[in-house]
Amino acid sequence: MHAILDIVLPVFGVILLGYLAGRGRILGEKSSEALNLFVYYFAMPPLLFRSTAAAPIAEILNGRFILVYFLGSLAALAITLAGSRLLFGVRDAPGMTIHGLLGTFSNTGYMGIPLFVAAFGADRALPAVVITMFVSLVSIGSAILVLESAVKRERRRGGLMGDLVRTLVRNPILVAPFLGLLWALTGLKLPSPALHFLDLIGAAAAPAALFAIGLSLVGRSYAGEVREVAWLAAVKLLVHPAVTWLLVAYLIPLDPFWAKSAVILAALPAGALVYVVSQRFNVRVATGTATIVASTAAAVVTLSALLLWLGVK
Repeated sequence: MHAILDIVLPVFGVILLGYLAGRGRILGEKSSEALNLFVYYFAMPPLLFRSTAAAPIAEILNGRFILVYFLGSLAALAITLAGSRLLFGVRDAPGMTIHGLLGTFSNTGYMGIPLFVAAFGADRALPAVVITMFVSLVSIGSAILVLESAVKRERRRGGLMGDLVRTLVRNPILVAPFLGLLWALTGLKLPSPALHFLDLIGAAAAPAALFAIGLSLVGRSYAGEVREVAWLAAVKLLVHPAVTWLLVAYLIPLDPFWAKSAVILAALPAGALVYVVSQRFNVRVATGTATIVASTAAAVVTLSALLLWLGVK
């Protein structure tokens, strides 16, 4: 329980500070957008590069663990999209993309890594780092490709493949972890000044994104979002870890620690990076913000119960 409270309560504290700053009009009207752009282009890429470049390559490429997590995520994605389409009539590609992320994209970076450090020790946080890296490359990468394609559909030049290549090359959220993986393959250590720089700027990503979420809460009405948010939060906190547990229990056995890690990571609330993406493309921003906040609040109960059930104290 202490591991959950040590992470979740500070997360809410930063969101609350952002909300109070917005309510008090301490910052300008465009502050949320500006802060989001800072995270997207300047703070998050160094964090993603640092987490991949410094990890042992043999442990990063834990194929069975990655397979279990992604199969669980795909199952949760199918359930999310089917429910969103049938229950809420979400049929457009951008809307379904954000819904899919909210139902499957765990807060492994901002919450998962600190949680593993608090619960298991600093030397056992690698599962959270591995999933943070691959989820950023695959889930966020795929979502950005879909959103970019939808935005450019009316003015595409050079065909779809040209758009995809340009998106991959120009987007810092996609390029950073890929470059980090390439660096890790070399086996070289990052120079000390580079490490300090990456740590310094990367440390700003989590609080800045959470603060921006708080700012975005001001002046929004969520009256029409309650059922939608409840559905997405339930899939993220209950369905995603449940299908992941079924996989490790009956289909793809893992080492006990890695099996527990897969289920815990799947049980984390929706990641703040979903808000960064939704705000960047102006798609379902209210739904994304509310789901992140609601799932983070509910995770105090669901994650505590899961950790107790798994024997983690």
